[in-house]
Amino acid sequence: MKKYKLLTPGPLTTTDTVKKEMLFDHCTWDDDYKKITQEIRNGLLELAHANKEDYTVILMQGSGTFGVESVLTSAVGKNDKLLIVANGAYGEQMEDIAKHAGISYCIYHQDYDKVPDAEEVKRILEEDNAITHVSMVHSETTSGILNDIESVIKVVKGKNKTMIIDAMSSFAGVDIPVQDLGIDFLISSANKCIQGVPGFAFIIAKMEALKKTKGQARSLALDLYDQWETMKKDGKWRFTSPTHTVLAFAQAMKELEEEGGIAARSKRYYQNNREIIRKFKEMGLKTYIDEEHQGPIITTFYFPEDANFDFKEMYAYIKDRGYAIYPGKVTEAETFRIGNIGEIYHEDVEALCNIMKEFLEEKKHG
Repeated sequence: MKKYKLLTPGPLTTTDTVKKEMLFDHCTWDDDYKKITQEIRNGLLELAHANKEDYTVILMQGSGTFGVESVLTSAVGKNDKLLIVANGAYGEQMEDIAKHAGISYCIYHQDYDKVPDAEEVKRILEEDNAITHVSMVHSETTSGILNDIESVIKVVKGKNKTMIIDAMSSFAGVDIPVQDLGIDFLISSANKCIQGVPGFAFIIAKMEALKKTKGQARSLALDLYDQWETMKKDGKWRFTSPTHTVLAFAQAMKELEEEGGIAARSKRYYQNNREIIRKFKEMGLKTYIDEEHQGPIITTFYFPEDANFDFKEMYAYIKDRGYAIYPGKVTEAETFRIGNIGEIYHEDVEALCNIMKEFLEEKKHG
């Protein structure tokens, strides 16, 4: 199979050294393996700027959505009510989870190209005293927007509600001081900005909030409290763990540190992202999100007004030259997306922009 790099929001292109870790078959009961799990948990707390006395980390088998579902179905009890703040498909997916699980909820919809308004969240909380929990997405990859979680969290914690943040595509690519912000639950995934491979999600949880979830999970496998209670003892997972993914993730965390931590990785992501946007604009390709709210993870671009091609044709052309891009997810406009996280560097940005320029010129003179 011809190799190509992924310009997607994850799974993403990983290093050969991360891939190499998966050549080893590990026993789940082995003390060395359980030690790796504990090292990962401790390392994630450090990346979150959270201390062991107030916060903990739970690893959960499955994709990022499994992590989100685990938190929502464990944290929101039968007598609780969830406010979902949504401005994209992944916020709306929380509503789908709530419906399936029979969770009492309400939802604040914002336009996909706008950040949710903290004042509107405040108004909703003041009008509905039944709301106990609030959830929202930080980096909404539907559009590429980076939401202002800080102002929303301030309102939510000011009202003494539980705050749940889906930081799937932003954690470790954008610095998030979890403890200072007062986040109760933050969810991310192995195959995002830490640059591991798919297989598990992780939840950074405030101990006080986690302990309230005991006995109220709506799922056996996704019971967050029971997963934590087993894992905290010695690193043992309750059910079969994705051993190869865990080993790859441990290596990915080392490589994040070697790069210079979140600050260095975030700088690389931002530089790549802004350079792609600048060069694409020179080609007449406009962004869906304005510069102020555009995140560094993925960018949605409009098709040119005079486009005489479709996404499949453009995708095949670019993939044949070494890169895979993403289709648009905004329903009201003809768009496509370019991700820039993972092992993507300046030379990849240059190559992509040259490929896109050649493609557009070929189609123009067609």
